[in-house]
Amino acid sequence: MPSIAANPPLNTNWDQLYIQGDTQWDRGTASPALAQYFDTHKHTGRVFVPGCGTGHDVALLVQHGLSVTGLDIAPTGLEKARVNYPALPPETWVLGDLFALPAEFKGAFDIVVEHTCFCAMPPALRAAYREAVRSVLRPGGLIIGVWFINPDLDPGEEGPPFPLPLAELDATFSEDFEVIEDYIPDAAYPGRAGRERLRVLRLRS
Repeated sequence: MPSIAANPPLNTNWDQLYIQGDTQWDRGTASPALAQYFDTHKHTGRVFVPGCGTGHDVALLVQHGLSVTGLDIAPTGLEKARVNYPALPPETWVLGDLFALPAEFKGAFDIVVEHTCFCAMPPALRAAYREAVRSVLRPGGLIIGVWFINPDLDPGEEGPPFPLPLAELDATFSEDFEVIEDYIPDAAYPGRAGRERLRVLRLRS
């Protein structure tokens, strides 16, 4: 399995959460909104999934005929992904840091699929996320994202998941990307209906 030295600028110890089983974000299946989208949209090429966790979204994309690389910083999460989907080749899963990607990832992908990675990061890292995913995309490449606009947080709780006002989503990507599709999906995990946004962005050439 490819490996990258991981030194994330994050306070959350994601691997420890996997070890403890404290993984409320893992619903045991791929994102319903992504499943609905890929059932109605045909794409080809190489796909990069940052923060792939236990692999459900990656497996969904493979079922749609795509060549997929899933990255995660948590070794235990990727161990679970390999157990969940033993038929997928070992090179599907890459242990590493989104902010320290290997040179061979530069411009190597046609699509980035976003689900739960962006909302897990403190807002101060959102510009760094944009730069990271932009760097892996070929000219005209897409970000197909399920963005967690309105998570259900207890009073006084900040996240993760961190709320993402729509204006901030606009501002984060508007300089380098154009919006080509944008809607509130009607397919969602229980409790998330109306809280997510399916937005597809194209990297300007």
